[in-house]
Amino acid sequence: MPKKDYTALAKDIIQHVGGVENVSGLRHCVTRLRFNLKDESKADTDYLKQRDGVVTVVKASGQYQVVIGNDVTNVYDRILEVTPLGDGMNSASDENVTDDRSALDKFIDLISGLFQPFLMPLAATGMIKGVVAILGMFGMTADNSGISFLLQMAGDGFFQFLPIMVAVNAARRFKLDLFTGLAVTVAFLHPDIANVAQLPTLYTLFQGTPIESAIHLNAFGLPIILPQNGYYSTVIPIIITIWLAAWLNKHIENWIPQVINAFITPFFTILITVPIAFLVIGPIANWASALVGAGFMALYRFSPIIYGILLTSTWQLLVILGLHWGLVPLIFLLLNTNGMEPIGALTAISTFPAVGVMAAMLIKTKEQKVRDIALPGMISALFGVTEPIIYGLLLPMRKPFVYVIIANAIAGAIAGLDHLVSYTFGGLGLFWLLNYIHPKDGITMNFWTSVIACVVATVIGFVLQMIFPVPTLEPEKATDVSAATDTLKADENTVSAAELAESAREEIIASPVSGEVSPITDTPDEVFSSQALGKGVMVMPDEGLVVAPANGTITSLFPTGHAVGITTEMGTELLIHIGLDTVNLEGKGFKILVKQGDTVAAGQELIRFDMDTIKAANLSPAIPIVVTNTKNLTDVLPTTEKQVKRGDYLLTTLK
Repeated sequence: MPKKDYTALAKDIIQHVGGVENVSGLRHCVTRLRFNLKDESKADTDYLKQRDGVVTVVKASGQYQVVIGNDVTNVYDRILEVTPLGDGMNSASDENVTDDRSALDKFIDLISGLFQPFLMPLAATGMIKGVVAILGMFGMTADNSGISFLLQMAGDGFFQFLPIMVAVNAARRFKLDLFTGLAVTVAFLHPDIANVAQLPTLYTLFQGTPIESAIHLNAFGLPIILPQNGYYSTVIPIIITIWLAAWLNKHIENWIPQVINAFITPFFTILITVPIAFLVIGPIANWASALVGAGFMALYRFSPIIYGILLTSTWQLLVILGLHWGLVPLIFLLLNTNGMEPIGALTAISTFPAVGVMAAMLIKTKEQKVRDIALPGMISALFGVTEPIIYGLLLPMRKPFVYVIIANAIAGAIAGLDHLVSYTFGGLGLFWLLNYIHPKDGITMNFWTSVIACVVATVIGFVLQMIFPVPTLEPEKATDVSAATDTLKADENTVSAAELAESAREEIIASPVSGEVSPITDTPDEVFSSQALGKGVMVMPDEGLVVAPANGTITSLFPTGHAVGITTEMGTELLIHIGLDTVNLEGKGFKILVKQGDTVAAGQELIRFDMDTIKAANLSPAIPIVVTNTKNLTDVLPTTEKQVKRGDYLLTTLK
């Protein structure tokens, strides 16, 4: 039975989102097409919601999301075949594409995308930090207990080196080589940064202001301004630095000869990025933090109540921006000067509304993904760590974040009204309550005010989320089954179970290169032309780039870069051989962008090569693309087209 044709559906969707000219970006996830549209008013949402093959339409985070269901990959692939949209995974961030989303939508999309991949480990380490705090209540610390020491390492390590986690995802997002991104990031974490503060002070900038900076070293005639506690746990400076490195890398790569590109491009990228990061990006971020802290203290002196409302209601926003670190030095300064401080005293309350919201979500939600994040996130928030639920639930859902802010404002007013203060610094979440106990007078009204504020914050967060519906992270999961069932009943051409089984035996393979297609038997190499390695096709490339033809795993990769093997998710084993006898070039003219064992997505760049280098060596740049497990398949059916572009249909494998 032939594979179901999605051409009509693909064309219809594009037409009713306003046409190709209205699409500035396209990618897909497990069940939906995610469009970035130039003008959403041009999309016919009502039509698409009723269209057979479409489950529903969702507008969220600046995206126009057409929910397809399990067939989304097939529809997406067909869209790429019948339109000039190209690789939609990259189009939204292409510099030549206009992204008309609001700055807030772009920011939320960016931050959530950078943090979501490691949310669960982040929540887990937050829980471990809570265990360490409990042990500390019984006198077990890293100084006197091996168990506490080990748990502290397990809990603190992830947070201390959070810049590295962020850098990995930022490098992928901004299309920067992963290890180049890590190289510029770990420079921020060099242990010698702490030693600079011990050097003689040359001079002081902005003396007597909130951004006073003691200068110990100069470079290029500019002061090197370093934060007192270094760059551990920072986020914003890292994101900006990776973006800068990606921008530089792209432009440097364009004028470096292909032969030396592999090592000269990262050399200049790192050489230029790191000084700019230390001389410009880092200081600006530090000054922003310091100014935020100074502003809060001026407001506290003006009105403790207004101060309490603003500090507690905006604290989680400051956490997102990484600006909250500017208040930490002030906390220690006030403790050393006055024996008490009003900053940590109020900010500690801000995690409790999230606990209430998460508890309500666990009661009301039917979405498993929400439960998977909410439960460990609630425990983590109890111990003062809210990042997992901020980036995993509150930011993507938005409305629950508003409930948290409202609850914090009310609790902050209560705390500010009674001039709530902390007498020491240590512990987070529930264990910060110990800091409200007066060192001489013991439990006073100050302690009970903190308890009341935390309880009020939790209850209000819980009540607000119980009153209002819980937004869904994956709307189609709540509607896929019923909507798909209705669609099947209404469709006269419903695919039978036998047809579905037949369809499951087939896999569509996209072309990894652009160029002229010929039968594999025309390859001027007997090993390939005899099909001894398997059936396939030959492509004479017209550009020096090879991308993944499907989702899969890199199972073989020659060090010279002239050949790569990939096993697709459905089990097709492909060999892509770049040029004939090009192994003799010993890697000259080839740039490898992945490593063996990597999981790759369709369209992801694998290898860049210089065709002039190949031709200069009197070698053929022809690329045989072979299904090496042909013997385990029923057949391999190649395209009848003579010319293909990357991502176009190339061949079908039949199990």
